Amino acid sequence: MAEDLPLLKGTLDLLILKALSIEPTHGYGLSLWMEGESGGHISVEDSAIYQALRRLEGRRLVEAEWGVTENNRRARYYRLTSLGKRHLREEAATWLRYTSLVTTLLGVGGVVPLPEKS
Repeated sequence: MAEDLPLLKGTLDLLILKALSIEPTHGYGLSLWMEGESGGHISVEDSAIYQALRRLEGRRLVEAEWGVTENNRRARYYRLTSLGKRHLREEAATWLRYTSLVTTLLGVGGVVPLPEKS
């Protein structure tokens, strides 16, 4: 069975911003998105997601409003601000440059596929 991959420092905020660039959602929806898009390899504790959302809200990269979930429950729905969109573009470009350089330094000629999670 494949192990979950730990998130490197600074990647949670970037992943949250990416998810919110697709559509506004609540904290639990962010958790589901990360787990689903990573094939189950990345799972994040709810408390870490909510701490990151508060941090991003304080930096005015996201904003929230109350809404109702599919299960008819109240939840705060988060969406990117224009500042958040710009920050995502800049940070994603930096991340891609960084990972490309690290991959080159490790001598790996391409993307290393993740093992299937069983």
